[in-house]
Amino acid sequence: MRIGTSVAEPTGPDALSELRDQLQRAADEGFTSAWMSNIFGLDALTALAVAGSHVPGIELGTAVVPTYPRHPAVLAQQALTASLAVGGRLTLGIGLSHKIVIDDMYGYSFDRPARHMREYLSILLPLLDGQPASFHGETMRAAIGLSVPQPGPRPERVPVLLAALGPQMLRIAGERTDGTVLWMTGPATVRDYVVPSITQAAAAAGRPGPRVVCLLPVCVTDDVPGARARAQEVLAIYGQLPSYRAMLDREGAEGPGDVAIAGDEDTVTAQITALAEAGVTDFIGVEYSRGDDQERTRALLKSLIG
Repeated sequence: MRIGTSVAEPTGPDALSELRDQLQRAADEGFTSAWMSNIFGLDALTALAVAGSHVPGIELGTAVVPTYPRHPAVLAQQALTASLAVGGRLTLGIGLSHKIVIDDMYGYSFDRPARHMREYLSILLPLLDGQPASFHGETMRAAIGLSVPQPGPRPERVPVLLAALGPQMLRIAGERTDGTVLWMTGPATVRDYVVPSITQAAAAAGRPGPRVVCLLPVCVTDDVPGARARAQEVLAIYGQLPSYRAMLDREGAEGPGDVAIAGDEDTVTAQITALAEAGVTDFIGVEYSRGDDQERTRALLKSLIG
């Protein structure tokens, strides 16, 4: 299992320089990948293209770019451009987002999300493969080709990971994409539900074993109740969004604090090892602690690399 890290979203006028420094630290410390969310701050693809172009040798991923606000041809063009900027080291994580964001904030209909994603991929994937897209569906249509230059000799397509929690989305991820990127999904749910579902879908479609990228909050500490309480406070919104709430309920978790990986070095190592045994291919530590616990957490994650 590969060990990666998430980057904290920087703010202020020096945000891109701060992001570059975070990526450089991750690369220097040996992490295999660094992942950036795309919510209401920096546009993740643009930011990774700018900052990541100065930091060689580490995979850069989005976790995740919402699909509804972007036509798939526009997203393909942006992803190919960002991949060019970082020498082909980009992994494109995409997802539906949430009704409260897409419907209430953007004003788009969030109806038929599985149909939307199937049709979205029917345009996005050919364009990422360097082929024109010609598709006329119920929710999406396109007749377009792109001419974005490739980073040197043509590489493999920009890998696409689909944020997938429900059964239909896991099936789509296995059948059509390179795997899934998870958040707020506990270890039992990963072991008993996510990995079997996506693996079966990939096998039935004749595709290779899917990548399972698992982001979870992690804290090495002697104060486990305090660490879980802090995770519950900092990440409270994820206990309210329906898709994450469903995963927490499946895990038997009251809230985000219950799926945080917390404990001393041996306990956290055991929990992360269990994820590897469950079929997780990439563990991405989302560090949320402060002070000495922050340093202990980073040191433990570095010790697990390789």
